[in-house]
Amino acid sequence: MLAANRRTSIRRACRNFAKIQFASGLPRDCMITDMSDGGVKIIAEYPEIPPEFTVIFTEGRPRQCRLAWRIGCELGAQFLD
Repeated sequence: MLAANRRTSIRRACRNFAKIQFASGLPRDCMITDMSDGGVKIIAEYPEIPPEFTVIFTEGRPRQCRLAWRIGCELGAQFLD
């Protein structure tokens, strides 16, 4: 049985470098592996990911995000803005 797709917009695969900015500290490197109008899938090798953070893209404006899920180094985040 397939899991239901709860996304409201289509995902687009990519391999873009970006940065994650937590509330304190310097931005950290990450890789965006897919993106939609509503959120983003990220590979980030950090033990702690806070519930909310900012993704700084190499092109485009920074986006406020909320952590939706995490499995190992992969995480999904919902755009808040």
